[in-house]
Amino acid sequence: MSLETPCIAVCMMDPKTKLCFGCGRTLPEIARWHKMDSAERLALMATLPARLAEAGLQRIEPRPKRA
Repeated sequence: MSLETPCIAVCMMDPKTKLCFGCGRTLPEIARWHKMDSAERLALMATLPARLAEAGLQRIEPRPKRA
């Protein structure tokens, strides 16, 4: 994944908060990600860890790749 995306390929949405367990974004944010400029992406990415913590969600870590 690019350095300018929080996506870790764990795409599961929490039904209560509407946040992705993998990255912390909402579906509307994910949908318009490619339309955001670099500054907007980086600003949003800076908020994601706190957003997940405030929602009481634990980020799901990606599975290690098999050899």
